[in-house]
Amino acid sequence: MTLLGSVPERLAKNHFDLDEDESHIEVHQAIAKATGTGKLLVAVCPAHVYSEEPDGTIRVEYAACLECGTCLAVATPGSLTWHYPRGGFGISYREG
Repeated sequence: MTLLGSVPERLAKNHFDLDEDESHIEVHQAIAKATGTGKLLVAVCPAHVYSEEPDGTIRVEYAACLECGTCLAVATPGSLTWHYPRGGFGISYREG
């Protein structure tokens, strides 16, 4: 921990405006399974947005997304559709 606080403490100060009508992330399950992208998404996302279900599908908790783009950097082309949330929604950084 630093004088500024731990990373979880600092991230907790951010504000999320959830768009309950539209997710800005879609995993194309068949491609993700075939290419192993799903496991990569679970492993690299710093916000733990992605998790693997017992049947191998990838669940997305888009409300926690930090909009950092890490998932885009590792996803096989065609396995993930990602765009910034609609205006007024998403994360508002307060610190961190």
